[in-house]
Amino acid sequence: MSGSTKAMTIVTCAVLVLITAYTVALGSSGWLWFGWIVLGVATIGMAAADSTEALTTPRRPRAGGTGPTPR
Repeated sequence: MSGSTKAMTIVTCAVLVLITAYTVALGSSGWLWFGWIVLGVATIGMAAADSTEALTTPRRPRAGGTGPTPR
């Protein structure tokens, strides 16, 4: 997972906690929950795009190595 995807996941979880606290203290707001669902779907999309990028990007040789040795 890239740094931006991890940050987005942390923000999504923090917003969930804040919306839950708001709902407990002041009552439910449908728009807040709708916004959180949109944020959650965007986070899932970022994670999915990040994982497919890792599968399609060719790996570079490790530092200090030139690749497989010929026989």
